[in-house]
Amino acid sequence: MENYPNIKRQDKAVYKTLIGEERREREGLELIPSENYVSRAVKEANASIFTNKYSEGYPGRRYYGGQTYTDMVEDIARDRAKKLFGAKYVNVQPHAGAPANVAMYFALLEPGDTVLGMDLSHGGHLTHGHPVTYLTKIFKFVRYKMKNVETGEIDYDEMRAVAKREKPKILLGGYSAYPRELDYKIMADIAHEVGALAVMDAAHIAGLIAGKAVKNPFDYGFDVITTTTHKTLRGPRGGMILTRESEEIGKKVDKAVFPGFQGGPLMHNIAAKAVCFGEALSPKFKTYAKQILANAKAMEKVFKKAGVRLITGGTSNHLLLADVWSSFGIGGREAETLLDHVGMTLNMNSIADDTRKPMDPSGIRFGTPAATTRGFYEKDCARIAELMIETLKKRGNKKALKAIHEEVKKMCKKHPVPEAFV
Repeated sequence: MENYPNIKRQDKAVYKTLIGEERREREGLELIPSENYVSRAVKEANASIFTNKYSEGYPGRRYYGGQTYTDMVEDIARDRAKKLFGAKYVNVQPHAGAPANVAMYFALLEPGDTVLGMDLSHGGHLTHGHPVTYLTKIFKFVRYKMKNVETGEIDYDEMRAVAKREKPKILLGGYSAYPRELDYKIMADIAHEVGALAVMDAAHIAGLIAGKAVKNPFDYGFDVITTTTHKTLRGPRGGMILTRESEEIGKKVDKAVFPGFQGGPLMHNIAAKAVCFGEALSPKFKTYAKQILANAKAMEKVFKKAGVRLITGGTSNHLLLADVWSSFGIGGREAETLLDHVGMTLNMNSIADDTRKPMDPSGIRFGTPAATTRGFYEKDCARIAELMIETLKKRGNKKALKAIHEEVKKMCKKHPVPEAFV
């Protein structure tokens, strides 16, 4: 358990929340695919002396004095990110993934320009053009979908036809609930055929790319990658924009982030990003990334054997999306609550062409990054899948649910969250 002596002495109300969250994370299984645990080193950097410093601008070009060490740490973060992803230009200042996407749009588009991205109901993200976002008031968004929901196959012929008709300035890959890999070569070819830039929102799979467990879009002609630095990358909550080779795009991105969209960067967070990227450059991280995929496949096998409907028929990455409404006669919200009560945290999620409302959809989304960090292997993750199924089947049996909760706590006690990864 962490030690917070100053907070305990000064602010007991906040101290209570910290201790409660520690207990929740220690005693429960984190299955939300966009969440993970960070090392003690990353936490130390994120709570470091750099929190005191204003550093508007970029290394060597700041608007305040006293930037010797902030310049050094931001350069360390940028250099390490370049090595991880094979990028020539990197901006590590975005405060989160959504601001990174917004800054990317502002860098590469003019108001009224068109973006072709994945439909939210088929796995896309809010920042890819959902009508509830303000982005749709500035840019025009058109969408592509899966050709076959049971396999996850994207309709690339339709994507090409839409691109030729709509003439987008950006063809956007990436997703928040799509369990397969995209065909980056086809997408880059389509983008460049119509004079568009190929951009990948790799927020979910950045760690898998860095760990060489899945393909790198830059190797197939993509121009820009946006990402978060948490999730599979296992760093602090933040964002990043990477440019493959164009200096012009790199300069546009820098201007869009600051002064175009954000004020001063969070230097303590950038220091934590630098530590995280250093961890991701270690040989152990490649082993970790591959184990994430193996663990997800182990869960897939159990669900398929039990006859549970999985959107896209399974997974090729770190996450799975299950249709609990058709499989168990239960909505996603109730399934999320039930599983949370037995110590397994995941999230309700809409499925492709869902007939239920977003706040009580037909599906649940779960994955293996955090469990893998704790040292779970295929056998462990298969057992987690069995317990999930048992929970949903025996949802009215208090005795059975209590036994499941006790087993979950034992599993977590056996696999504590590690403090160091290298």
